[in-house]
This record gives sequence, structure tokens and C-alpha cells, in this order.
Amino acid sequence: MDICRAASLYLDHLKAERNLSGNTIDAYRRDLLRLQQFAAGQGIEHVDQIDTTVLLEHLIAFSKAKLSVRTQARHLVSLRGLFRYLRREGLLQTDPTAHLELPKLGRRLPQVLTPGEVASLLRERSNATPRYLRDMAMLELLYATGVRVSELCALRLADLNLGRGTLRVMGKGRKQRLVPIGEIVLQMLQRYLVGARPSLDTKRSAALFLTQRGNPFTRQGFWKLLKARAREAGIDKPVSPHKLRHSFATHLLENGADLRAVQAMLGHADIGTTQIYTHVSREQILRVHRRHHPRS
Repeated sequence: MDICRAASLYLDHLKAERNLSGNTIDAYRRDLLRLQQFAAGQGIEHVDQIDTTVLLEHLIAFSKAKLSVRTQARHLVSLRGLFRYLRREGLLQTDPTAHLELPKLGRRLPQVLTPGEVASLLRERSNATPRYLRDMAMLELLYATGVRVSELCALRLADLNLGRGTLRVMGKGRKQRLVPIGEIVLQMLQRYLVGARPSLDTKRSAALFLTQRGNPFTRQGFWKLLKARAREAGIDKPVSPHKLRHSFATHLLENGADLRAVQAMLGHADIGTTQIYTHVSREQILRVHRRHHPRS
């Protein structure tokens, strides 16, 4: 079987059976394409021609691109997944990744904004135009809930319950979770829904956050928004959506929140972590958020 066909079968398996997110599938696709390109350069077209030696040569060439150890590890995970799948389906006799080890991963501490920097980022500075109200509502909501930027952009109007102060989030693996929202953020969302969204909703969209053209917001669009607001706030270090997510968790924990409740609000996908906090009740999560989040 040629490599392209094998990769296609594996990606279809991940999408249908593993129910992985579109972003994760794209990452696997890029990794398998790199393998295919390297193999083509070696005159290799079929997966059964790829042995451990070929993979080692590929990984050595990949490491010379000066990519992070974490990226190299993820790449090997993608390759392992492909060959294990093919072996399990009886499409290969042996698994050439069986004796390949993952590179050692150092444990990096998450980078966060200080509470003062967050306060400066969320401080209102200009007239309440529809665009500005939308921007502030998105920033407030991201910091208040710790959602991923992809989750933020995928939110629909129906996911927001202002009366109960909760947000329904579709996380990785299409797992839903309810995240509490504090009073300050609820007020900002109400201002956006009344004073901004109607003028942006030129296409009768179900999305919660809309662009100037009435389309659902994108991750790239939010990155630009965040960088612009960070410059206005005088924050001179790099700011990213994930850094706000880390800040959400860190500030809750620094104020005495229970670790398991914070993990539940973040919606971590790792099953080992999930098993630790699945018993945390919805009511307990609400209480923890209201008691410890700076903007609750």
C-alpha cells in the first residue's frame, strides 16, 4: 500500500473512531505528510518499505530543523499511531516504530500574566462601539472561563445561559462541559448582546461572536485582537490566548481554589487527569469559581 493511501486510512480512523478535533487531525496530517515527503526523497513509495532505519534517518533529519523537543515528540507519536494502526489492521507485518523512544520532555512552567497586567488588559479605554464591545466581551470571557481560543470562537448563542451564569463548551473529543461565569463578565456579555451583536449579525448567524462582516470569529482574528489590546494596555511581553488560559488557572489556584475543580473548568482531555476530578459536582465548581476568581 502506498504511503498516501495508508495515511488517508489512518486519518479517517482518527476522525471517525477517535473523534479527535479538527486541529488535532490537521497536526497528524502535517506529520504524515512530512514522512511521505522524506520517503519520496529516498525513492520509497510504499509503507512496507519503511523500516526502523528509514524512520531513524527521517527523525534525525527532522531534528536538524531545530524544532522543539516537544514538537519532535509529537511527530513521533503521529508516526507511531500510523504504524500501530496498520499493524493492528493486518496491513503491515511488523511495526518499525516499536523500538523507537520518545525524546525526553522537560516540564515547562506555564507563562502567565500578573493580575495587574490582566486588569490593565481588561480596562475599558475607548467609546463603546460595537467592535470594541465585542472585543472586550471576548477577552473578558476568555479570562473568566479559561476556554481554549478554538472553543471561544466556536461558541454559539445557545451555549450561553445568562440567567444561570454558565457557558456550555464543546472541548476536545467533542466532550461538553459547563463553565461558570462571574457577574462582571455577565454584565459585559449583556452589553455586547444588546449594544453590539445586533449590528454585526448581518447574516443571521448562530455564532456568539461575529466579525464586522457578520461571520463567526476565527482564531487568527482573535490573535490579532489580543495583540492589539495588549499593546494598548502597555504590556511589553508576548501575550497569547493560551497565556490567558494559564493565567485563569494560576490566579484561581493562587487564591485558594481546589485544583480538581480548576481542572474540571479547564476541560483537560487526558484521561488520567480526568479521572481525578470527575466526581466534582457542578454546584461545587460554581462555588469554587465564585469564591476564588478575581472577576467573579
